[in-house]
Amino acid sequence: MRKRRDFDAELKALEEKARELKTRKVQQLGELVISTGADALTADELAGALVAIAEAKDAGKREAWAKRGAAFFQGRARRSGSALDRDNGSAQTQPGGAQSPSGGAGAA
Repeated sequence: MRKRRDFDAELKALEEKARELKTRKVQQLGELVISTGADALTADELAGALVAIAEAKDAGKREAWAKRGAAFFQGRARRSGSALDRDNGSAQTQPGGAQSPSGGAGAA
């Protein structure tokens, strides 16, 4: 005979995981706002800029913003990586954290 599934416990675990993911996303977005200096803007200015970006249909503009954002993160990773090398003598960290864009832990 099969073991009965506890749907309530599974649902509660999924809800907790969803809460954790939402909390992490909000924290990361806040860190992004601060690291770009956008925290100097008023909430209305920041919201207006984000709404304009979200509504933008011009692929050229979006591509330019994406390139500028990538350059921001690459420059930031170089600065923090070289600081880590000086402080700890450790290898430079990968931009974007420990996880690769493909979802794997590293190249095969």
